[in-house]
Amino acid sequence: MGSLTQKERSVVIGTLLGDGYVRKVAGRRDAFLEINHTLKAKDYVDWKYSVLQSFSAGIPKVRKGRGTRMAYRFYTCQHPELSDLHKQFYEGGKKQIPSIQLDPLMLAVWFMDDGSRCRDRDVYLNTQQFDVSDQRKLIALLGDMGLVATMNKDKTYYRLRFLKESVMKLNQIISPYIIPSMRYKLSYDPVET
Repeated sequence: MGSLTQKERSVVIGTLLGDGYVRKVAGRRDAFLEINHTLKAKDYVDWKYSVLQSFSAGIPKVRKGRGTRMAYRFYTCQHPELSDLHKQFYEGGKKQIPSIQLDPLMLAVWFMDDGSRCRDRDVYLNTQQFDVSDQRKLIALLGDMGLVATMNKDKTYYRLRFLKESVMKLNQIISPYIIPSMRYKLSYDPVET
């Protein structure tokens, strides 16, 4: 299996910043990526599959989750580059933020996974899974793209909130990559204006 293309790598890293999980199973040489979303996000999973199809282990499938939740997911094949990303993102067994440089596609995928908008055009990245140190790394990564975000306490945990002056720029950066079924997350859609 060849190297990941830049587009594949960007989608994988954006997914790892969001809801994705790279697993390394004992006794296997390399790690694989699991893409798992609610069935309501079927179009999004299908889009990720279309990008990652060259090293996918099979087509996306519906599965029953806990309670009434219906999920839609697929796995990639094992891949050495996924093993490298596993080492970077899961050092010590817990998901963390390694030294990376964001590109617009990574940010768009991360936003489609974990982005949300609230009243008055407030825009968040639901980063509650990361500790405060990693949240600061994420703020710095966004700053490298000219975006200003702060930590915002959501009940017990922190998430990232974009300052209002950065929201339009965020939307301009990611809009070309946001698939139609996820455009509702944008607080300002340059395509519509």
